[in-house]
Amino acid sequence: MMSSLTNSAIWDEIEKSESYLVCCMFEEAITLSSSVVERLRKADYSETIQDTELVDMMESAGMVYVQSLKELGRTSEILNELKVLFGSVTSIPVQVLLTGSCFLISDESLSDLPELLKDFLGRWRLVDDEGQRYVLANEENSNGAYLKGVDGRYFLEIEKYLEVAEVYAVTLLEKVLNDTDHAIAWVEQAEFPEGNRQDLLRRLRSLYSLKATKSSQDVETPMYKTHNDSGQDTISGVEQASSITSKVSPSLNGRDSVNKESILKLSKRVEPCFWWFRTVTLKFGDARLVISHGKIVLWGSFILFVFYVLRKKQATLKGIVSKQASSVKKALLDMWQLAFSVQVNPLAAVQSLPSTSR
Repeated sequence: MMSSLTNSAIWDEIEKSESYLVCCMFEEAITLSSSVVERLRKADYSETIQDTELVDMMESAGMVYVQSLKELGRTSEILNELKVLFGSVTSIPVQVLLTGSCFLISDESLSDLPELLKDFLGRWRLVDDEGQRYVLANEENSNGAYLKGVDGRYFLEIEKYLEVAEVYAVTLLEKVLNDTDHAIAWVEQAEFPEGNRQDLLRRLRSLYSLKATKSSQDVETPMYKTHNDSGQDTISGVEQASSITSKVSPSLNGRDSVNKESILKLSKRVEPCFWWFRTVTLKFGDARLVISHGKIVLWGSFILFVFYVLRKKQATLKGIVSKQASSVKKALLDMWQLAFSVQVNPLAAVQSLPSTSR
């Protein structure tokens, strides 16, 4: 009874902090979620709360905390606040760490993020007992953010470890910081299952070759020039902007390539959406009729629907007519049988009528 009351009370506070977050009451959400995490860290709930439920509580409260910091415009403070709240780097739940890292990357606040992720990944050791997984050193404590194994050490599933490693090596070092050599060297030295190591190396090298190909194509592409009224050659605005950017801040080349890739991906996703608004022009002599693809699809769907309804009604009418015809036919047959069912006596003309009584 005590266990259920304790668990329900803590979950009620977590849900209340989530309600504060949804209602844009971010200060209240930070205060309540941090209070929950501190109580879970300092108090001994080993007898009242199971390990799996304790991990879920820490993760849920941490997610409310980090999202509230983001909404308040305090993204740059996320790393320091998380380390203070959870006590150490290895005590931060994986999902909370990944969410905070994504916020920092999107906000371009990358000052301490590479070192923190590298430190987090370096605290885990790969073991092969009962399947591959990562464990913390015996002297380290995660304060309930991770599950304990039979040997008393905290362990982390290999899938979650690989998620953090992918954000660090592929997203941060390769795509954002454009430091391919560092990313490849770290993956070659880190503790990975060999299959996962080769997969990460293959992705890093393919991204590097793709960037090299794009840069060579940009160099080989000639500059398009236009002539103005005065006869002077002017470069297009896009090329001017790109040349100015490269002169002012060459360190942003990697970030610009990432932006170009994201823009290309977005254009590929958006381009099919504009197909609906494209038009088809039909000419009838001097008259022109402009119809969009969307209208063609709608009218075609409407015609198919009408045809389907008529076919459906036709089948229904045929069924009704056939039923009426069968009923009329049956009625005629019954009348015919009734008309010729009277029995006639063949000796009626020979027999004499019975004498009447006097």
